[in-house]
Amino acid sequence: MEQLITEIRTLYKQWCGGDASHVDMLPRSGSDRRYFRVHGTAGSCIACFNQHIRENETFLYFTAHFGEMDVPLPTILKVSESREIYLLEDLGSECLLDIIVREGHTPRVYDLFRKSLKELARMQIIGEQGFDYSRCITSQEFGKQAILADLLYFKYYFLDTLKIPYDKEKLIEDFEALAIYLTHTGQKFFMFRDFQSRNIMVRDGQPYFIDYQGGMKGALQYDVASLLWQAKAELPDEWKTNLLEDYMSDVDELLATPLDRNAFVGQYNGYVLLRLLQVLGAYGFRGLFERKAHFLTSIPLALVNLRWFLQHKSIGIILPVFDQILKDIVTDEVVARFETIRATEETPLVVHVASFSYRNGIPASDDENGGGFVFDCRGILNPGRFEPYKKLTGRDKEVIDFLEQKTRMSEFLSMVCSVVDISVENYIERGFEKLTVFFGCTGGQHRSVYAADSVARHLKNKYGVKVQLNHFVQDAKNWIN
Repeated sequence: MEQLITEIRTLYKQWCGGDASHVDMLPRSGSDRRYFRVHGTAGSCIACFNQHIRENETFLYFTAHFGEMDVPLPTILKVSESREIYLLEDLGSECLLDIIVREGHTPRVYDLFRKSLKELARMQIIGEQGFDYSRCITSQEFGKQAILADLLYFKYYFLDTLKIPYDKEKLIEDFEALAIYLTHTGQKFFMFRDFQSRNIMVRDGQPYFIDYQGGMKGALQYDVASLLWQAKAELPDEWKTNLLEDYMSDVDELLATPLDRNAFVGQYNGYVLLRLLQVLGAYGFRGLFERKAHFLTSIPLALVNLRWFLQHKSIGIILPVFDQILKDIVTDEVVARFETIRATEETPLVVHVASFSYRNGIPASDDENGGGFVFDCRGILNPGRFEPYKKLTGRDKEVIDFLEQKTRMSEFLSMVCSVVDISVENYIERGFEKLTVFFGCTGGQHRSVYAADSVARHLKNKYGVKVQLNHFVQDAKNWIN
């Protein structure tokens, strides 16, 4: 990590000629990219580190191309020779979702959605002029195979985890029919692919887009569906209807021939369904398989969103098996499976999570009832046995990548969380005050540190419970508030 920070500082100086006073690591998102806010003599900027060179090249090309057409994107300031690091204009730290959460559905928020969709239409249609789709990361077009991939993503990572019986062959037939129906659209332009309020930054009352490197050619309706039906935004139906009408008017002004609005809305509803299912698949993968709690807490919202859609909208095609499955997964019983108890300010429970070295023995707990857990991480391959990692800890990116990619740590922590969650939920309900969750490894430096950090973050995100995090060997006590 120190080497990376040094490289970022060097790139900053190459850009502006001045020194970086400090570099702050930003919270991880769902990708492998790491972001930093760099402060210095020329002001702040954002540094992105990504070892996926092709993805970087795609992002840089997209930004340059759409930037020429005044699409509101961050400016590229400087790129390293390795192409693994680049500096971006700092658009601030407030996204559209933050404003919704803080203000609710106010006229200002509606106006920001309206502006965002207007700029989206320009990006999609005007931006396609001279665009080289061969620069896309994966597929050049969101066609039948990509649609089927999204549907299967939903099937494997969400539907199948529910253990609901269904005819698998008939379901695949319905998937095929839906994919064919959605590909028969007359409006295929640039598709952002993940156009949601978290990817719209707001600065000085204007929206700016980020995280568009997954874009490809596709139906106009997909991006609009992604934004208006984002579960966490919980937009009123009247807003969805009016914003869609405004967007279609914007598209009409940019196209040579007017839209067939009835046909457009019919397929739009199909893409809404597809997007809702793709999101459930993503939540299932990130939450149920990777044990990332904030994705788990989003599942009930997504299911309620899907239920409302099924009750009020039609996609214009009959899919008997698929339709029944969708009704089955939005029942109160299924939604209740994913609703978790949450701590409040009055909840007395504090979970003490710690890492330690078995060389020093298991630390004594100050819990008067002696309750809690001690998990032995020594069954996980030790990064400390390899020279590049010996002086690093479980908080360094190199060690994190090693544990996540070359060991069974993720599987281990998934089972740990399943066990610990039972006690946490029970202790919150019963008003208990303390619970200990300790992780030990040989030196208390790599595996146990990573495990303790991961579980502390999981408990805070999933339950909102107070967590005291302590690394005995590292001697770096920290509180997660």
